[in-house]
Amino acid sequence: MMNADNPSAYPIVGVLALQGAFREHRRALEKCGAQTREVRRRHELTGLDALVIPGGESTTIGKLMVSYGLLEPVRGLAREGLPVFGTCAGLVMLAGEVVEGDQPLLEVMEVKVRRNAFGRQVNSFETPLGLPALPGGQPFPGVFIRAPWIEQAGPGVELLASHEGRPVAARQGNLLATAFHPELTDDLRLHDFFLDLVSSR
Repeated sequence: MMNADNPSAYPIVGVLALQGAFREHRRALEKCGAQTREVRRRHELTGLDALVIPGGESTTIGKLMVSYGLLEPVRGLAREGLPVFGTCAGLVMLAGEVVEGDQPLLEVMEVKVRRNAFGRQVNSFETPLGLPALPGGQPFPGVFIRAPWIEQAGPGVELLASHEGRPVAARQGNLLATAFHPELTDDLRLHDFFLDLVSSR
């Protein structure tokens, strides 16, 4: 957790609020000590210390980012070093390539992703994941809902967790991505991990 005695040090984290679980991310980030801002328009990116792209439906999120003029500005900020955390659909949006289909992508992370790799909505599940990068040594509750997995990763990508041999969490420099939904759990360690990444810039 961040130092509650020093509010001026709290980062301002934007949460893309076009579709998906953006409210849950805001709650988790605020519990960790961050200030948050919902982002729907280009001007709302100004002054952010970081950005979260939530789970949802990646094709819809991508099309809405194009419609609202957000795709190119977010791509530029990510390439300039703005920390970005993508979960589930957010992982797909960060990817350089998807295995199937054609949709708008940010193309900032050296990964190829398979959408809905673990099955449809009815195949959703929760499973404990080993995540050695997190403190405490306890498994992380991985909530998978129409989740993707990482099919291929470039040499600059650090794989952080896997399930059934498939990578489901990764970091590349200022970018963090998970195939699962940490915002739908009470475990704040991944949000804390992201905020540590933000504060280390």
